[in-house]
Amino acid sequence: MSPPPGTTEQLVDVGGRRLRLTSLEKVMYPATGTTKAEVLDYVVRAAQPLLRQLAGRPVTRVRWPHGVGDDSFFEKNAPAGAPSWLRTADVPLRSGDRTAAGAAARGAEVVRYPLLDDVAGLAWVTNLGALELHTPQWRVRDGIGDGARTTHPDRLVVDLDPGPGTGLAECAALAHVVAERLVDDGLDPRPVTSGSKGLQLYAAVSGEQDAGVVRAYVRRLAEGLARDRPREVVAVMTRAVRRGRVLLDWSQNTWSKTTVTPYSLRGREQPRVAAPRGWDELDDDLAQLSPAQVLARLEDEGDLLDDVTGPGPRLPEA
Repeated sequence: MSPPPGTTEQLVDVGGRRLRLTSLEKVMYPATGTTKAEVLDYVVRAAQPLLRQLAGRPVTRVRWPHGVGDDSFFEKNAPAGAPSWLRTADVPLRSGDRTAAGAAARGAEVVRYPLLDDVAGLAWVTNLGALELHTPQWRVRDGIGDGARTTHPDRLVVDLDPGPGTGLAECAALAHVVAERLVDDGLDPRPVTSGSKGLQLYAAVSGEQDAGVVRAYVRRLAEGLARDRPREVVAVMTRAVRRGRVLLDWSQNTWSKTTVTPYSLRGREQPRVAAPRGWDELDDDLAQLSPAQVLARLEDEGDLLDDVTGPGPRLPEA
C-alpha cells in the first residue's frame, strides 16, 4: 500500500523485521518541535525496560496521528493491516470469563489486543502515532489469539492524582506515607512519576489472588488514609471534594482498568515520560522527566524497575 500523497516513507530493519515508516519529519509535539523520528528514537533506545513492563500485557494505545496539537483516540483492538508477525490475544472485557471462548459462549464482547514483545512491535505502533501505551495489572498466558488465558494480577498500583491547588510536591510527600503502609504489609513499592500531573506506586503481588482482592486491598488503604488525613487525602472521584487534596485512586486495580506503562511517553503539550524514580528524589523539587532525561538515567543508573518482577507477597484480605 502506498502512503497518502505528500507523505514520505522509509523502509528500515528493526530487530530483524522490515518496517515501512512514514512521515518521520512530522512534528508530534509542536511546543518543542519534536518529530516522529525523535519519538521513534526514544522508543527504540528505551525498548529493553519498556518491553519488560509490557511483557504479556494486552496494550491499549492512545494515538495522535497528527501530533498532540490535534485529536487523539483510544485503540484496543489490533488495527486492520497489522503485520502478520504481531502477536495478539483475544481477551474478554469482563473478568468473569478468563478465556475468549467463555466470553463468546455468553455473548460477551472480546477484544483482540496486540502484545508488544519486541522492538519492531514498539516501532510499528509508534509509527501509527501511538504515544501512550496503557496496560492492566495482569498478563495473558497459555497461547495467543483465542487460546489466550488471563492471569490474576501480579502487581498493584496506587495512583496519586493531585486535585486543584495541589501538585507533584504534595503527591511526593504523600507517597512516603502510602509506602509505609505498603511496607508494613510486606510489599516493596516503587514510585513512578506519571509524565502528566501525579505519580504512581507499583508493587509486585503474588499473582494468586483475584483482581477483586487487590482492588479491595488498595481501596481499604486509600479510604483509611482519607480518614486519617482528611485535609490531604481523598479516596473518591467526586471533583467537588478534591480541591486542595490528593486523590488516592484505587480503581486502577479493577480488572478492566489500565494505567500508563512505565517508560511510555505521554501525549501532553511537552514530551514527558512515565518514569521510575528513586525514593530519595521524592521531594519539593520533583519534576516530570523528558525522554532525553530518561535515556540519560538509564545509561547512568539502569532500570529502577528491573527487579520488580515478582512474585510478591499475598495481600491481607478483609
